[in-house]
Amino acid sequence: MRRRLHQLQRACLESRLSTVVVFEGWDAAGKGTAIRKLTQRLEPRAFSLHAIREPRTFERKLPWMCRFWTAVPSWGEMAIFDRSWYGRVLVERVEGLVDEGEWRRAYDDIIGFERTLTDDHYLVVKFFLHISKELQEERFRLLESDPETRWQVEEEDWRHHAQYEDYLVAAEEMIERTSTSFAPWTPIAAASRREVSAQVFGTLIDRIESELATRGFELPREIPSRKKRRR
Repeated sequence: MRRRLHQLQRACLESRLSTVVVFEGWDAAGKGTAIRKLTQRLEPRAFSLHAIREPRTFERKLPWMCRFWTAVPSWGEMAIFDRSWYGRVLVERVEGLVDEGEWRRAYDDIIGFERTLTDDHYLVVKFFLHISKELQEERFRLLESDPETRWQVEEEDWRHHAQYEDYLVAAEEMIERTSTSFAPWTPIAAASRREVSAQVFGTLIDRIESELATRGFELPREIPSRKKRRR
């Protein structure tokens, strides 16, 4: 799968197909691990990675979607988002950082943003990694038990964990309202990290191959691995 995605990445460069990949989901669901595995074999000059945090001071003075527009990839390249514009209808909604009118209006902003990208021949692929409240607590405690990973769990993570049901309501509404024909969500049961990687790679490969074929570009021939060639 890694080899095939690398081939398709080269085909995207040649055909100028740009891809936007969004990772959302629960804390400790494995977003970072999935992104790390995804990027290991990609051409580093043809993708960018954006770890989205709360807006900086000067960004608060601009339209809220501005910082995401500036992260849109160039023709043929891929942009990967660890968290994204969906923070407005998830953490900002649940934590009360914006009023209800703002996060409700954000749905139209988000759909319009993704509609504009796909109308301009971008491919938008969105993943939501889901784990249960019990598994999230188990992973938090496992991280805290190791001095080398303890730093990954903060007081804020436990506060969000206590609000799991509120986040679940927000996530379900988000997926229902923003899973469109042009930018559908791919929910992934994230109990198995290996299964997460398989679904992420498989979905990306399928979506890119389909988009290239729809645009009339010839798909690259699959090159067998060295092991298969020796046989």
